[in-house]
Amino acid sequence: MAMGSKSVKGNQRKIRGGHPTPTCPRYADSQFHVLAVDDSIIDRKLIERLLKTSSFQVTTVDSGSKALEFLGLHEEDDEIHNLNQPSVSPNINQEVEVNLIITDYCMPGMTGYDLLKKVKKSSSFKDIPVVIMSSENVPSRISRCLEEGAEEFFLKPVRLSDVNKLKPHMMRTKIKEIDHMDHQYNQEHEKHQEQNVLETKEDESTQQSNGNKRKSMEDGDLTRQNKTQIQWWPYCRFD
Repeated sequence: MAMGSKSVKGNQRKIRGGHPTPTCPRYADSQFHVLAVDDSIIDRKLIERLLKTSSFQVTTVDSGSKALEFLGLHEEDDEIHNLNQPSVSPNINQEVEVNLIITDYCMPGMTGYDLLKKVKKSSSFKDIPVVIMSSENVPSRISRCLEEGAEEFFLKPVRLSDVNKLKPHMMRTKIKEIDHMDHQYNQEHEKHQEQNVLETKEDESTQQSNGNKRKSMEDGDLTRQNKTQIQWWPYCRFD
């Protein structure tokens, strides 16, 4: 049961560069990858089954620390570095992109709220949608998670109707990724065009310089010919 959520706006807008809208088959047929985090094996199996029923690819872990490890996020030693933010190092074993994280709130060690904060503090993973689950309906807890960046807050047991609310959040993330790729492409394209313009100007300048040299040489030859004609003019006889 969904207890709190953020509104998802702009999902039907056109994407720059002629890309399709999120409702087209390209998006509908895409298999999104969800990372599910829960210390309860029963709840973990339930959410895995619901996600697979909705055609999601699923990876399950039983703790927040294992979720961070899967993502490639590793905590710095606070006693040495005196920092509370996680450092990021790519996990070479992770070959599948994570499109959404759904995590239990109450877990030993690192809570779902702690995991949420660490993900949102990461420059590499802050755009991944995070959904919180809990068997306890605590309004202040729900508000705190939503304010920290959670997209949804589900009450357990999670239902299929709840899972159906996840795809719009992942589609929104895909739109951001495509927009970012479009922006990078446009920058590279503009840079390439500028380089072509510079090369064209250099070629024109070289051609003009070579033309001036040839003209100068031709003028020099003509001048020498005229001087020769002038020198021989007095010796010419006309019978």
